[in-house]
Parts: sequence; structure tokens; C-alpha cells
Amino acid sequence: MSEHRRKPPQPQGGGRAAARGGQPGPSSGRRAAPRGATGSSADSYGSSSQGSDPYGSGGEERPYGSRAEARRAAQRGGGRRRAADNGGPGGRRGGPGGPTGPGRGRGRATAAPGKKRFIDYPRSGKYGWHRWVPSWKLVSGLFIGFVGALVAAVGIGFAMVQIPSENIAAQSQNNVYYWADGSQMVATGTGVNRQNVTIDKIPEAMQYAVISAENKSFYKDSGVDPMGIARALANMARGGQTQGGSTITQQFVKNTYLSQDQTVTRKFREMFISIKVGAKLSKPQILQGYLNTSYYGRGAYGIQAAAQTYYGKDAVKLKPSQCAVLAALLKGPTYYDPAGNPDLDKSATQDANRKRSEERWRWILGEMHKDHHLTDVQYQDAIKEYPMPQGRKATKGMTGQISYLADTAKKYVLNHSEITEAQFDKGGYQIYTTFKKDKVNALAAAVKKIQKARIDPKRRDLDKYVQFGAASVVPKDGAIVALYGGDGYENGHFTNNADTSGVPVGSTWKPFVLAAAMEYGTYKSNGVGISPLSKYNGNDHLKVMNPDGTPYLNKDNTNFFQNNESPHKWGYITLRKAMEQSVNTPFVQLGMDVGMRHVRDVAQSAGILDQTMSTLNPSFAIGTSTPSAIRMADAYATFAASGKQADPYSVIRVKKDGEDQPGFTKPKVKQPMDANIANNVTDVLENVIQNGTGQNAKALGRTAAGKTGTTDSNKSAWFVGYTQQLSTSVAMFRENPKDHKLLSMNGTAGVPSIHGGDIPTSVWTEYMKAALQGSNDSGFPPATEIGKVQDEVGAPTPTPSVTITPSQTPDDSPSPTPSATVTSPSPTPSDSCQFGWGNSCNTNGGGTGNGGTDGGTTPTPTVTDTTGTGGSSRGNGNGGIFAGQNG
Repeated sequence: MSEHRRKPPQPQGGGRAAARGGQPGPSSGRRAAPRGATGSSADSYGSSSQGSDPYGSGGEERPYGSRAEARRAAQRGGGRRRAADNGGPGGRRGGPGGPTGPGRGRGRATAAPGKKRFIDYPRSGKYGWHRWVPSWKLVSGLFIGFVGALVAAVGIGFAMVQIPSENIAAQSQNNVYYWADGSQMVATGTGVNRQNVTIDKIPEAMQYAVISAENKSFYKDSGVDPMGIARALANMARGGQTQGGSTITQQFVKNTYLSQDQTVTRKFREMFISIKVGAKLSKPQILQGYLNTSYYGRGAYGIQAAAQTYYGKDAVKLKPSQCAVLAALLKGPTYYDPAGNPDLDKSATQDANRKRSEERWRWILGEMHKDHHLTDVQYQDAIKEYPMPQGRKATKGMTGQISYLADTAKKYVLNHSEITEAQFDKGGYQIYTTFKKDKVNALAAAVKKIQKARIDPKRRDLDKYVQFGAASVVPKDGAIVALYGGDGYENGHFTNNADTSGVPVGSTWKPFVLAAAMEYGTYKSNGVGISPLSKYNGNDHLKVMNPDGTPYLNKDNTNFFQNNESPHKWGYITLRKAMEQSVNTPFVQLGMDVGMRHVRDVAQSAGILDQTMSTLNPSFAIGTSTPSAIRMADAYATFAASGKQADPYSVIRVKKDGEDQPGFTKPKVKQPMDANIANNVTDVLENVIQNGTGQNAKALGRTAAGKTGTTDSNKSAWFVGYTQQLSTSVAMFRENPKDHKLLSMNGTAGVPSIHGGDIPTSVWTEYMKAALQGSNDSGFPPATEIGKVQDEVGAPTPTPSVTITPSQTPDDSPSPTPSATVTSPSPTPSDSCQFGWGNSCNTNGGGTGNGGTDGGTTPTPTVTDTTGTGGSSRGNGNGGIFAGQNG
């Protein structure tokens, strides 16, 4: 081919062909021209800076080795590439061999070297990992920018926050409680500004007590504890609660300006405001504000209110010893008020709080002395005797049962929401309760009527200090519709007897033992539930045995014997009969055979709180536990509802500033107990009212079930009973007003001893008559036969050789001359229906006597009842599963 027709090759740097060793690009198919062949100044190294060929005139041009080399050459040259980039020969845009022209390569365009980026990152002129290492200029610039932004943010935050006002913080509102029908029950609180006092009216001892106890460096620090905030933030980041240790300035800010929410945002706001407060207010002003806005318990905000509440005097008249007690309250009035707060926390008893308060009081005085705020003489005078604060007083509107209703509702609110006691006592809440006014009034009237008729403290010393507690709960729902808490705040009784543990329930616990036996059986039944017709020894003073056949031992390794209330010789009787007459020994041994843990589990599933249950020893089976009246009514409601259980509740809605507060949905209804087990327990408890210790409740005139309870030394007496509509418990006890220990009721009301079937049952009956007036007698679901007869070890096989006339006494113990004469443990044919030993009992006998109470069926020989004395277990005349019918 002639020389003039040969086409010049493409530049080697114009495409990937050059990078592959000079092979032609895929689009042109032609070799690249040597560098400089186009005549462009950009084709020569150093053309823009030197203006001449560095290799000499006419020398061979240095070819590009790669695209990276080309970029470096362009950056070093600094000349204009527009001709090459925008259309010159071999350029990247439109020229021959460019991206859009014939024979274009795949080279990548580069920015014009004359332009500089504002932030040179990734760095130009650097290659490999060096491009990603920021320059010192960039790092220092970013740091300065960050610090500047932070300073600006702090400055803006500092300028925008306001200094809190103790006068605004002193504003309080009423809390308004409503009945179940929506009408107003009571508005509590003062509803006016609390009285603030100036620093000169606050004793120096009070000022220094707080400083020594909470912030020794108060007069030296800036008002902010950075390390304390850092610890709190770190703890919140881990999901825990914030830690204490805030300065007095921070506490003042929190009291007056911030919510009690434990959040990062609140901590930063607290810091900003505290810095500004420290800069704008003097230390005495900050201390004054803190003491005027702090919460001291009992609804008292501020030192003046606290001085009046706890010592009945103005703040200026407080003594150093009294100041230390009030300073101790700032650590938490729930736990440091010596009067106790068991309604808010079971551990905040009067004794425990008194001990905590006295320990901290002593420590604060010691710190004041150590910090030279008390002289030796002042310290010795102050530490000499603990200044016991005065008791609680009724506030406006908190009289009669209203005080206990509001107390119960308040406790429910605090336990089911994030609202603190301090926030609640500031007011502004509307609390909608489950309490029904007519039923509350009926329960109070019933207590007062029986109390007036039977108790006379002016004539009998043993009638002094008698107290009642009662509660009424709706089965299948849990709503508390009524309660009786005591004589009222206005009479100096501040403990809510309806919602206080500490009073043993006695034999009202036995139904849980029976229910456990029906569910779990005994160690002999291989997990199969047993029948209420199973027989256990009911005699007095029996040795209690372990399942392995060894005797249960006391701590001194002596045998444990269980006693009954009387020495009556019952012999082997059915569990149904033992429940009817409230005989202890069968249920203690039954509890051992079933396992006390199973008894505990059944009671807990029915609604009893674990913390109110006693030690799992033999006596556990007969009621050494101390649940409240509310919990006992709720647990028996589980029997009434055929095993359905709902936790008791007293509040359905809480509003503040027009907004509903979360946490007040109704408790869910559960089925922890088999329906037939619950119905069988009910059947047995119906018989208690019809033929046993609860016969006074027959005056109700409708189907009901219940159990009496009396404790050792006659220190408490209970009756818990129910219909399908209501479950109600009534407790009666005597309490020493000084140490709050229970006293014996032997001789109270002019009788040798008080039993659950006496005064408590009378109160229950009087109330239920009024509460159920106008409602239908719906009875109970029928019980079907359950479990198998599993007699206690040693029980004889029944043979026809005994004559028994069942006792008809309604007391917890049989009459002094019992009508039952036991000559042999084997029954006659006429007794087999009485005690449930027959298969083919005549249930149509026309007898009208009370007769036996445990009629029913077992797999024993068939006999026929011809005496017409079949036992009754239902108040409406319908025979229960284990009883004959009344003619």
C-alpha cells in the first residue's frame, strides 16, 4: 500500500487498546498515532509549562503507559485540555477517536485542573489509600466547625431555657375521684398555692441538714455534676434506671421545671437549666427554692407544709433534731415516713420505716457535726432522743369510707402507671373508679349495725380496739364495688383494713387445700384428683405424717401434733364433713399428702399474692397466711365463676389535662382452675352454710356458698362467701394501737370466743341482703362427680356396724355434749348416704331433718337410705352432687 494512503494510528492513550500493549481499539480497528502527531499542544509533555519538547526537537514522543499515567500527565501539565476534550483530534468529545466520534476509546473524562473543590476529599493528586486519608487542614477544619456548632447549640439552649419559679411550682390542683356511675365522689387536695417561705424563715439547721446529707460542695460547685450526668446517661444507654447523685441545683430544677421522666433529653435540659440557674441565682436563693419545692410525703410540698404536717409548727420553729428527720424524708417519704406506707409498698411497714428513718436521722446529725454545722453541745442535745412526728390527719373531704376508697384507687394508679406519688399529689388528675355508692353505703351500714348491737367498748374493755375490714368483688370481672376500711381518717384510723395484709385468714384457707387435692391428688393417687368423700381422721391432737411415713418434726426434733379447737372425737370423716364442721386435723394431713407447694400454687392461681403467704409447714393448710380482704374476696370469686379468675381492680380510667393516661385497661379474665373443681368446691361450701359453721348466712334467703375462719388465740375471725353476682369477705380482729399487734378476742362481745360464723357472718349477711336486693337467685352451675375416693392411710374399710347421729351444731366446734357417738369407724346402712358411702342412695327421701351432710356415691357396697334424713347442700332445695334432697 502506498505511503500517502496509510491512515495515521490512534493515540495510545485514547483507549484500552493502549493499555493492552498497543493493540487497536475495538471501535476503530486502527493503530494509535504517536504522541504529537496531531499537532496539538496537549499531545506533548510539558507543552503548557515549558513551551518546548523536553526531549529535543524532532525527538520521538514518549507514549502513555496507562490511563493513570495519562491523568498524572494532565495534572502535571496544567495546560488546557478543552481542545482535546471537546472535539480536537483524538479528543474525548466528538473528535476522531473520541467517545462520540469514530474510533472512540473508553477513557474517562477528568475535571478541569484549574478548578478546586471546596472539600478536597477524596484527595486529588493522591493515589491508592492515600486518597482516603484526610489532610490536616480538613481534620482541623471539621473539628473547629464541630466545636463551633456545639458552642452555638449550647448558647442557643442557654438563651432559650428559663429559670424555674418556685411560686409557679407551688401551684396545686385537686384530684377528682368519680363513682362507677360517673358522678363525683370527692375532690382531694387544697387546690390553692402552697405557702413558700424565704430563706430567713428556714432554720440554718434545716439548710445544713440538707447540704450535709445531699450536696456537701453546694456552696462551691457550679450547680452541675457532670460525672453524675455521665453515669446516668451511661446507665440509661444500658437500659437501666438513672442513678442519683444530682446536686441541689439540679434537684431544684427537676422539682420545678421538668418531668420525672428518665430520658436523655431531660438530662440535657436539666444540665442547661442548672447552668443558667447557677449563673443567675445566688446559692441562698437556690437552696430556698429547693426546700420550698421538695416533696416530703403525706401530700406536703415545701418545708413549711412539711413542718406543719409532721410537727404541727411553722418551719422557723423547727429544732435541729426535727430538721434531720425532715431531711431524711427527702430520700423517699414512702420508706422514711415513720408512720409507714404499707399501702404503697408492703416493705414500708411502720416498724421498718421507723428504723430506716431513725438510722438516717442519726447519720445526718453525725454529718452535720462532722461538717462543723453543729457544735458538740448542739449535737449531743439533738441526738439524745428521736423526735417522733405526729400521726396522719384527715384532709378535706377524706372522711368515712371515702378516705379508704380514694386510698385504694390512688395505690392502684401508682402501681399501674408511670405516675409518681409526688406527681400525683400535685393534683390535676381525674380518677374514675369501680366503686358503687349504694353498695359502699350498704357495707358500711352493715358493719355499723352489727358493731352497735354486739360491741360495747364503754362497758367491756375486751371490746376495745375491735376493727373490721371487708371487700366486695364481682366474679368473672374483678371489679371492686365496695369495701370497708375502718372507722375513718377523721377518727385517727389511717390503715385501710380492706387492703392490708397481716390478719391470718384461718379456716377460710381450707377450700384451697381441697381444690389442690381435687387437681393434683395425693402421693397415693398417682396424680389422680381425689373426691371430697375421701375420709381422713378428724380426732384432736394427731401426729402429722410425711408422705414417706415418717412423722413431721418440729425444730427441736419433737413430733408435730395438730390440734382441733375442741377434743371432740370425730373419727374418720369425709373431707366434706370436715369442711362443714371446720375440723383442722383432716386438712393438715391432706395438705401434707397433696404437697403444700400445690396448695400454694392453687391459692396463687385463684388470686392470692405470693408475698402474703406464710411458710410451707403443716399449719399452712389451716390459714396462717395473711392476704387482704380484697384478695380473699377475689380468690373466692374464682370459685363462684367456675374457675375463671380476674385480678381485682378499682380504677377504669385516669385523665389529666383532658388526656387519658395509659395503664388502666381491665385485667384479662383467665381460667386457671378447672370448672368442675371450682363447682365441686362451691358445692362443699354451700353445705357449710346449710348445715355447718356458716348457718347464720342462711338468713340471706338465697343460694350462697362460704366458709368461716377462726385463728389461734382467737385473734381474728373471717367469713368469705359468694353468690354468682358478688363475692364478699369480712374480717374482724383486735389490734393494739401502740405496736399494732393482734390481740385475743376471747371475751369480746361478752362471749367466750369470737368465731367466723358469728359476727363476721352476720355482717356479711346484712350487707349481701342489701347489695343483692332486686337481683335474681341464679344459683350455681351443677357439680359433677370428681376424682376418686382416696382415704388417709389407716382409714378402716366401711362395714355395717356403727350408729351415728350427725351433729347439728352450727359452730366452728361441736357442742360440749356432741350428739354423735362413735363406737366403731364402720357405718350402718342408714349412714352410708349420710356420709357418701353408698352407690344407690334414695335421693327422694321425705325426711325434713338436717341429717348427714356428705351423702353421695363411692365404690362401696350398695345400701339404701330409708330414714328420710339425706343431707342438703343447697339453699334452694336442690341436692348437690354429694347430697340428698330435702323433702
